[in-house]
Amino acid sequence: MGLQIAIDGPAAAGKSTIAKKIADHLNYVYIDTGAMYRAATYKALQKGIDLNDGKALANMLKETSIELLPGKNGQIVKLDGADVTEIIRSPLVSNNVSFVSRHPELREVMVERQRALADKGGVVMDGRDIGTRVLPHADVKIFMVASVEKRAERRYKEQLKKGIDTPLDELKREIMLRDERDRRQLGKADDAIEIDTTSLSIDEVVERIMAIIKERAANGEAL
Repeated sequence: MGLQIAIDGPAAAGKSTIAKKIADHLNYVYIDTGAMYRAATYKALQKGIDLNDGKALANMLKETSIELLPGKNGQIVKLDGADVTEIIRSPLVSNNVSFVSRHPELREVMVERQRALADKGGVVMDGRDIGTRVLPHADVKIFMVASVEKRAERRYKEQLKKGIDTPLDELKREIMLRDERDRRQLGKADDAIEIDTTSLSIDEVVERIMAIIKERAANGEAL
């Protein structure tokens, strides 16, 4: 059946990058819950839906198809059948996704979908409240943190690769604002293992998490 692995943490802590690599190592399904909220945000912006209206957003989501599919260069995100993999990473979506994801009505619909995706096990899921709410009984829970400066630097390099040159100080401000907006959703489960990635390389973080997973497997959990 495989394990349920939950990876939580603030924006730009490296969750998605690490989660993808862990899933690849284990041949598990990677579920990017952030991409699901981003897709919903993109649709709301396109439809002109009030981002403060949780009921309207939830109703929109109920009539929305969001698919996470494997691709040659990573995960493909489809919104109502259209590929939105790149556009949902735009600054416009990034700066508005917290306003959408904060609504309990929308989160209730999204959490139900996410649990259904993880039901059979063999999944690595990352987000803000995976270990606390979405998969409270996950076999392995990781909570990743990093300094604001390091997270801004990572976001800067990520955006440069896409041809977006946002000043580093602006990215720092955006991340601090995002942290404040996400505070209500973001939470560390009591049984989560915290890893500070500020001074660690991607490979070092992956190595630490894989060691934790193998320890759980040695204690009787099936990989």
